[in-house]
This record gives sequence, structure tokens and C-alpha cells, in this order.
Amino acid sequence: MSASQNSEVPTLLVKIFGKDRPGITAGLFDTLAAYSVDVVDIEQVVTRGRIVLCALVTKPAVATEGEVRATVHSWAESLKLQAEILSGTGDNRPRGSGRSHVTVLGHPLTAESTAAIAARITGTGGNIDRIFRLAKYPVTAVEFAVSGCETEPLRTALATAAAHIGVDVAVVSAGLHRRAQRLVVMDVDSTLIQDEVIELFAAHAGCEAEVARVTERAMRGELDFEQSLHARVALLAGLDASVVDKVRAEVRLTPGARTLIRTLKRLGYQVGVVSGGFTQVTDDLRERLGLDFASANTLEIVDGKLTGRVTGEIVDRAGKARLLRRFAAEAEVPLSQTVAIGDGANDLDMLNAAGLGVAFNAKPVVREAAHTAVNVPFLDAVLYLLGITREEIEAADLA
Repeated sequence: MSASQNSEVPTLLVKIFGKDRPGITAGLFDTLAAYSVDVVDIEQVVTRGRIVLCALVTKPAVATEGEVRATVHSWAESLKLQAEILSGTGDNRPRGSGRSHVTVLGHPLTAESTAAIAARITGTGGNIDRIFRLAKYPVTAVEFAVSGCETEPLRTALATAAAHIGVDVAVVSAGLHRRAQRLVVMDVDSTLIQDEVIELFAAHAGCEAEVARVTERAMRGELDFEQSLHARVALLAGLDASVVDKVRAEVRLTPGARTLIRTLKRLGYQVGVVSGGFTQVTDDLRERLGLDFASANTLEIVDGKLTGRVTGEIVDRAGKARLLRRFAAEAEVPLSQTVAIGDGANDLDMLNAAGLGVAFNAKPVVREAAHTAVNVPFLDAVLYLLGITREEIEAADLA
């Protein structure tokens, strides 16, 4: 029976730290191999050129513990490293039930905010098993592996803390599903792109102020989305259809949008968009970005002019959630494996229906209702919430 299976088996924890260089790991285990020990656990971290290497091994079968200590210390000193050897029994204590990944994004990530997150994890009964960095730019992203508490109460506790200390926190359950194929569905206006498409059309029609007034009425709750959509589109009546190409050229992608989609596609994810805007723009985005799914409202065009009406099914708040489910069924991805990203109240049903709902630079009511929020202006920061590191993103770009 191995030491990892028997808590009474004597073990040695060998810790090596100092300036990193090639060959340290091989050298340590070459040294230990002479004593016929078994490896129970290994952990190695390199930070700013300094290595910390921990090896948990069984006590030697062919020599005394003192001989092992002397040999390891001699080897370490020859490389100007420090060594520490601790006696004990067995492996690490079993992790508590309930395991989660906690991703923290900071711009910057301060010691104060890190302390607050760690304290909140402890306060919910969780234990931090491991911490590692996912990215150092354009934001600092770190991931905590946490055990001992269930995901939902941990998510609730950390969402409250994050809002107070100014960092973004995402909490997802640990398990194989995290690396499984997923479907990512995004809102378009002010999420995938920086613009509001109806306002771009309105600028060409000379009715920006009128459109803004209708939008304001909708925000005050005087009009629902469908009413406000019809009222705003009516102001575009008579506009020449050639304006569609002009609006497409004016659309500005959100920083990081191409990187997000390119990386997801290379990892085998499927990606789609749903929009309260118009297919005249989303169809173009689908082709340019290689999206798998796209759905939006359609401006009616007759005899080369916009009629001021939309045709077909209206994509509103409920419609976005319905389309998320439809896309998931077509992609053969369980709803629990979907990720939805949006910024407005009309995205809330979709964000809540998804396995992970991400509020991207969203209104306060949306941030509070979503599973997590990203408040930095880089859309590819969402990749860190999925456990994808900056190094993996860059490696994919070079492939």
C-alpha cells in the first residue's frame, strides 16, 4: 500500500528553494533515487527567477534518514540552494467536500484585495489548496483552488466582497466539465462591439436625439423593449439601404474581442451572438469572425429603402434566453456548459439561464444578478474565467 493510501506510512517532505536554473528538479530526484524512495507528491513554483520545489517521498528503505538529509543538503549547497527536510507520516490530509475554482481579476490586483478575498473564502468554511497566476497583462488574473465549501454559497459570499473591494471574481465548480466543450453566446451592442447599432443608423438619418429620447423612456420603464424597438426603427423610415454598408464599416469591436473568439474556436468551443440589433450587422460579424450562431432583428428593406419596420421574430429579453437554449441544442452542448456574456437588463434572462453568466461592464442591476462580472475593458479577460492562461492564448496565436 502506498503512502498516499496509508496515513501511517513515514514520509519526508523535501523543500528546495533558491535561484532557478535548468536541471534542479532532475538533480534532486537523481540524488533521492540512490535511496530507493517512492514519490508521493511534487509541487514546483518559479516566481521572478526563484524556485520553490517540494517533494513528498517515502522514507528510505536502504539508508537512514540522517544519510538522506546529509546527501540532500550537500547537493543543495553545491548549487547554492537551500534545503529543508521535514519528517512526518502519510500524504496531505484529504480535501474537504465541495471544490471550486475562484478566479480573481485585478487592474491592478492589490495585497489588500487579495487578503479580503482569502479571508472571505476562509469565512465560508473553504480552504485554499493552491493559488497560481493565469495572466499578468492586460489584467492580473489569479486562480484559487478551494475545497471544503459548496460552490453556490462561496459564489454569493465572494460576489458581495468583490463589489466592495473593486476586483472581479468568478466561482465555478471544479471537475472535468470545466475543460469540456462549451458554447459561448454574447450580446452584441456594448459587449462584442463598442457601439449601439441603432444609434449608428440614427446618425445617418439625422434622428439621434429622437432615438435617444425613446431609449431614455425605455430605461425609465415607460416602454418595454419591443415597443421601444418599433418606435426607434420607425424613425429610420426612408433611409437608403446603402447606409447598411456604412454602418458595418463604422462598427468597432471591443478590445480583446478577436482574441476571445479566435482562442475559443481553436479550443473547439462554439461561439454565437444574440442581439436586439439587426441581422444586417450581425450577419456581417458572423462571417468576419467565424461565428457559429447569430440571431437578431431584421430591418425591412423595400425598393432600396428602409421601411421603418422590422420583420420576423423579435429578439428581446426572453428571446435571447430562448435563443441560447436553441443554440445549445443545435450545438449538442448541455445548458450547464454554456457561457453567456452581456451588459444590459435585456440580457438578464440569458445570463441566468447559462451555466455561467458574465456581466461585462454592465449596469449595476445586471452585475448584481449575474454569476460574475468583468469590469475591465478587455473582452478576452473572460478567457481567464474559463481557466485559460495568457500563455495558452499566446501559444494558440503562434500555432
